[in-house]
Amino acid sequence: MERPELPLRQLHAFVVLAEELHFGHAAVRLGIAQPPLSQQIRRLEDKVGHALFGREPGRVTLTPAGRELLPAARRALTDLADGLAAARAVGSGRTGRLRIGFAASLALTVLPGLLRTFRQRFPGVHLDIHEMTSAPQIAALHDKTIDIGLLREPPTDETELGFRTVLDEPFVAVLPATHPLAAQRAVELGQLADSPFVLLPRAVGPQLYDQITGLCTAAGFTPRIAQHAVEWQTVCALVETDLGVSLAPASIRRIRLKGVAFRGIKPGTARTRVAVAWRKNDQNPLVGHLLATVSHDRPDRLQAR
Repeated sequence: MERPELPLRQLHAFVVLAEELHFGHAAVRLGIAQPPLSQQIRRLEDKVGHALFGREPGRVTLTPAGRELLPAARRALTDLADGLAAARAVGSGRTGRLRIGFAASLALTVLPGLLRTFRQRFPGVHLDIHEMTSAPQIAALHDKTIDIGLLREPPTDETELGFRTVLDEPFVAVLPATHPLAAQRAVELGQLADSPFVLLPRAVGPQLYDQITGLCTAAGFTPRIAQHAVEWQTVCALVETDLGVSLAPASIRRIRLKGVAFRGIKPGTARTRVAVAWRKNDQNPLVGHLLATVSHDRPDRLQAR
């Protein structure tokens, strides 16, 4: 079908004149003189190939062609106005879709407060949330399948991604409740040397894995890994079944399992970093809004809500 070429000014003039049925009144509404209005209507009629208005002394009427065109002209102007408003809303970051990846353990800490605050400030934005470990988040950011990542221990060799710390927290020892060390308030790391370990696979979080094994190395032993699990909830469940012990971020204590004991570790200076990640060249205003939310609210406030 041939695409019509109808200037919006002419279409607008037609709708106003159809509503007023008076050239003088329509010209006043449009803020133009009457002769230019008449010219615009003539040009539109030339495009259509038929008269749109009947012109009699003291009287203007719509012709059958004009009556047929009027609903479509109104829809076109309304759709355009709606489209412009929607485009401006998306362009300013008031609406749209933001795709967020997050590490599962962050659902126990900063994620709920961060999302709640963001939704309060930008209720028109749809949040598309994806649970994934740290390494897949990095890949998804590069592949542009997510816009924001919330992950632990971001890589240090990334040039295309930006990272901003949201929270850092200490490590705890995760022990079966029946473990002899569970009776202590804190555990010397070296005391875990003879225990098998349950850890996340290195592939899903290389930096965090290296940090945990590095703590063990600094305490004088190499951890003997008996089992891997992708999520911290599963790590704790396997510890509960006495398959081993683990080292985990302190927020994991919020996973309530009767058969698991969480104890502080000595030395307790090591901390794990939680960061928000994004593409440095991303022009999506929603990304900027989320980063501003992180900057505006201190991590401890986001965590406490």
